[in-house]
Amino acid sequence: MAKPYPREFRDDVVRVARNRDDGVTLEQIAADFGVHPMTLSKWMRQTDVDDGVKPGKTTGESAELREARRRIRLLEQENEVLKKAAAYLAQELAGKMTYPLVRELAADGIPVAVTCRVLGLARQPYYRWLAEPVTAAELDEAYRANALFDAHRDDPEFGYRFLADEARAAGEPMADRTAWRICSGQGWWSVFGKKRGSKSGRPGPPVHDDLVQRMFTAEAPNRLWLTDITEHRTGEGKLYLCAVKDVFSNRIVGYSIDSRMKSALAVRALSNAVARRGDVAGCVVHSDRGSQFRSRKFVRALTRHAMAGSMGRVAAAGDNAAMESFFALLQKNVLDRRSWCTREELRIAIVTWIERTYHRRRRQARLSRLTPVEYEVIMTTPASQAA
Repeated sequence: MAKPYPREFRDDVVRVARNRDDGVTLEQIAADFGVHPMTLSKWMRQTDVDDGVKPGKTTGESAELREARRRIRLLEQENEVLKKAAAYLAQELAGKMTYPLVRELAADGIPVAVTCRVLGLARQPYYRWLAEPVTAAELDEAYRANALFDAHRDDPEFGYRFLADEARAAGEPMADRTAWRICSGQGWWSVFGKKRGSKSGRPGPPVHDDLVQRMFTAEAPNRLWLTDITEHRTGEGKLYLCAVKDVFSNRIVGYSIDSRMKSALAVRALSNAVARRGDVAGCVVHSDRGSQFRSRKFVRALTRHAMAGSMGRVAAAGDNAAMESFFALLQKNVLDRRSWCTREELRIAIVTWIERTYHRRRRQARLSRLTPVEYEVIMTTPASQAA
């Protein structure tokens, strides 16, 4: 089954088709963007319905109906969880854990994710328990915690080092660092120690190492992607473009355009690229150290798709030079050609140049005088046939 095109890409294609010049057919627009003419016609009909020009079920109504059906199914499952949980907990068996209930419901067809959400449980600990209900490490940890608690109860003025000494004397050997970790987690501090306060701010995500080292080459698609953000003024204000380029063919595999430069802009560009390319596990995504690429949302998106992050140095444009060269072409061929009154017309110009000119008409010396689309077709077809 073919993967659906990203929503932003579909909207851009329809926008270009609606604003096409006289004499330009829908078939030409479809060929420029690499979609089937029937697909483009279907997108335009659906857009007319969404805009109220034609009667029919809008995209929002279809999405609401699917969401309502999904929600009804979910509520039925949650109801079943609550009924069985009530009967389960009413047994009042001493020491009985909740995880066996999750296992019983899973055997009855209730997804573990639903049960854990209703009961307020985390799934990963449950799966660890399922594989090994009580590990040797947990048992050792429990004995050590008991020894530390007994020592703390007897002598509340002792710090964690003295508590560790007492625990070792009671037959529970452990390092001072282990004692500190257990005492810290339980809040067992000396009554004479300094008060521990919690930090109000959360630490930011770690900065990725530079995995590229200015070696902008790749032996196959989806091995190395570059990404960055550029901006340009219009009569309505700035317009921001985040693009993702595959180093193998220099093709722009994903992009997102918006009037605000937030982390969501970078996340959408990455998601659009993943949606169009398919299996991207292990791909390195290289960027500068902009806050959008250091955000938690972007780091989580990389993790979700099993991709590796990479970042150049601060104020070192050469560390992402291959992406900067694309933006320089865009600046010269589109952005600086004339003044732009609205964000809409600049957006249409950008996506048209990327999909029609850069991808399918502009030959590159590094690609043996082929366009990015031609290069990918020629270089990847033999590999797929051999497989």
